[in-house]
Amino acid sequence: MGFDEVTPSSPAVQVTVKDDCKSLILSNEQLTTLMKDLDKSIRDGLNKKTNASSTVKCYVTYVQDLPNGTERGKFLALDLGGTNFRILLIELGDKNYFHMDFETFKVPSQIQTGKGTELFDHIAKCLAEFVNKYNLDNKKALPLGFTFSFPLRQVGLTKGFLNSWTKGFNCSGVVGKDVVKLLKNAIKKRKDVKIDVCGILNDTTGTLMSCAWKTPNTKIGLIVGTGCNACYVEKVENVELFDGDKIKPHVIVNTEWGAFGDDGKLDAIRTKYDQEIDQDSLNPRKQRFEKMISGMYMGEIVRLAIVDLANQNKLFEGRLSEQMKTKGAFVTSFVSQIESDTVDYKNTQKILSEMGINDSSMVDCVNVRYICECVSSRSAHLVSAGLSVLLNKMDEKSITIGVDGSVYRFHPYFHKLILEKTRQLTKADINFDLMLSDDGSGRGAALVAAVAVRDELPLVKNEEIAK
Repeated sequence: MGFDEVTPSSPAVQVTVKDDCKSLILSNEQLTTLMKDLDKSIRDGLNKKTNASSTVKCYVTYVQDLPNGTERGKFLALDLGGTNFRILLIELGDKNYFHMDFETFKVPSQIQTGKGTELFDHIAKCLAEFVNKYNLDNKKALPLGFTFSFPLRQVGLTKGFLNSWTKGFNCSGVVGKDVVKLLKNAIKKRKDVKIDVCGILNDTTGTLMSCAWKTPNTKIGLIVGTGCNACYVEKVENVELFDGDKIKPHVIVNTEWGAFGDDGKLDAIRTKYDQEIDQDSLNPRKQRFEKMISGMYMGEIVRLAIVDLANQNKLFEGRLSEQMKTKGAFVTSFVSQIESDTVDYKNTQKILSEMGINDSSMVDCVNVRYICECVSSRSAHLVSAGLSVLLNKMDEKSITIGVDGSVYRFHPYFHKLILEKTRQLTKADINFDLMLSDDGSGRGAALVAAVAVRDELPLVKNEEIAK
């Protein structure tokens, strides 16, 4: 829906808060300026001399090979990226045979902010339970791909140091440490399960790998969920910090673009709501780009705008409930539900009622929906600017972008908004498509393990021949 259209409750009901929401609407001129800054930050991140000062770190993933369809066997995946984590068992066979079993486990809140050893002990315990439940033959080590969806500095396919916690995690003793080693130590301590961690990756790399298994020209992975990040396939010659196999021409780069703007580059377009969210967050002055986009913050931006306008007597006749005044009470799923509303605004009225506002008028509902549209469209357009930078930089004529994350999956217009704006901002001769990932962070992790095992097989055979 365009911003100039009347919200479809009734032709007579007009949005009355348009002027108040102008700061949430970004022009193509503003997005183009942002793109230039982001492109420079990415190039600085790839450059050995400027990497340390760049906000966009462009971490090397050491994943150089994409799936080619010859992967066979059973593989485990561990997917840690939020308050829940999953363990998956994936079997790959002939004729694209694919089977997956998985279990979801909680990370209790006290562990999320407790000791790092407690986190990895908890994960190792759940891994052992999973292996026993599925009666997996554990005489030899089971290959596992580990999706770790936090900023990571990798120095190898199985070695990665946590740069900083995000998404509400703050476990002590993990920042600056090799998380693969911490996981291996926790598993080893148990002595009841054998697991070979074949690769560590984040959810964006997993999303790229998962889509590449089906669509070989997938070269970008994007997540828009609790967090927001992107990875892409880069030429090895452009990645100055890469010290792996330079015979292979490409490597996946994890941009960690959520930190873009931490140096002030986004200040011109950040609103007072963005500033308040940043100041009140667990990581102030960090991940500013992500805080303008992702599902962890979208609902809160809407709530702050609603409270601000109600305090100016522009919503609900100035009346506010305690719940609406409560930080975090207006969750991002409300935004999707409100924008999915039909002409009767029942969803909006129900949500406002849940928030303690029982006497909202039709004009209130129209205005609340408009605020939601402004915030979600801005989010989509910021993502589009980022994707356009990558597409223009890679300059390949046909690319599939693998996408995952709750905001992209469940918001009714997010796909369309990204598609339209990315088309406007990308070179005319580049064709691209957005592909929803089938469980990128899970399946993708198993595929990293499968590709690693696939690439080892010729070596094993040669050793056997030598014997």
